[in-house]
Amino acid sequence: MPPFLARWMPTREQLLAIRWLAPFACYLSDDRLWHADRQSVAKAVSIGLFFGLLIPFAQFLFAIATAFAMRANVAISAGCTLITNPFTFPPIYWAAYELGSFVLDRPGSDREVQNIEQSAEKIGELATGWLEGFWIWLGAAGMPLVTGLFIMACTGAIVGYLAVHLLWRDSKHDSMHDSRHDSPH
Repeated sequence: MPPFLARWMPTREQLLAIRWLAPFACYLSDDRLWHADRQSVAKAVSIGLFFGLLIPFAQFLFAIATAFAMRANVAISAGCTLITNPFTFPPIYWAAYELGSFVLDRPGSDREVQNIEQSAEKIGELATGWLEGFWIWLGAAGMPLVTGLFIMACTGAIVGYLAVHLLWRDSKHDSMHDSRHDSPH
């Protein structure tokens, strides 16, 4: 794993120390869930982005459970849920609302848009109780938000999966490829 990425990913010990995961610690200690090969990482990125974009709470738990079931890298899956955080939450959810409104062909009234903006600002201001603020905002945004989040989560998962496969450099393949081109004919 690249060092810049490893800095942000939770370690096996950090994840196993989460008390909600204690009942599953014996299962999560399986080395296959921590191996970083192309397929495992691609699945993990896809899972993490999907749950990170789709749901605003318990993202780690859903991502870890799904990574476990699909034998993907647990740490990367959990780390990729951080795509939504206090800084990215308002713009991502606003974009999801706009996308959902467009897809459903349901433009919001000025009053509805103002209510959603005010609710989004409240969520950003809340240090605790953000879940309560989210439910207020979800009530204001409704079906356009849910539709947009689902589309963004599916798209993010697909793009993440494909990006890992396209950008992953296989060191064995690259060194064999380079040695063939370096040798005189």
